[in-house]
Amino acid sequence: MHLVDTNIFIRFLTRDDPKKADRCFSLLESAGQGTLKLQTTETVVAEVVYILSSKRLYNLSRGDVYEKLVPILKTRGLKLSHKRIILVALEIYSKYTIDFEDAILIANMRRNKADGIYSYDRRFGKVAGVKRLEP
Repeated sequence: MHLVDTNIFIRFLTRDDPKKADRCFSLLESAGQGTLKLQTTETVVAEVVYILSSKRLYNLSRGDVYEKLVPILKTRGLKLSHKRIILVALEIYSKYTIDFEDAILIANMRRNKADGIYSYDRRFGKVAGVKRLEP
């Protein structure tokens, strides 16, 4: 098993360096075929989302980030702790104007059947089914 860093996903998804993108494709393809086991972290996924959606960098829409990232995260040989929560968070992120980290919190709230989220961030109130509470 090998860990995968942010830049591997960025090179693959953006093809800003075609040679590296091809090598990243081969790496992910090997994982998809089961000949290589890869793992990444929620922090790496969050960084990928941030970089792809950054207005200064790639400026992809939330929907584009979702469409590009979900198939990769579903790769058979790519392990990610709490993968289902991250996939739900990406879906939430694609539909609402909230930070990805907040989408992860909402996905955890739903998974754990929590009654609400304590926060001063009013954007939580924009998401269907989320009850924002203030202490």
